[in-house]
Amino acid sequence: MKDMMIGVDLAKSVFQIHGALRTGEIQFRKKLTRQQFPAFMAQQEPCLVIFEVCGSAHH
Repeated sequence: MKDMMIGVDLAKSVFQIHGALRTGEIQFRKKLTRQQFPAFMAQQEPCLVIFEVCGSAHH
């Protein structure tokens, strides 16, 4: 899906994943562990991936 965007909300042990088309139509929402995340992303077609971070992420 070339029109797919995947948003990733990073956390210590669980990631919230949100997939949507560029039109805004939601395709999926998932909660993945750190161990599940690499396998899930490897199965996805090339797309835009957006990571959510905050100013304190580097502390």
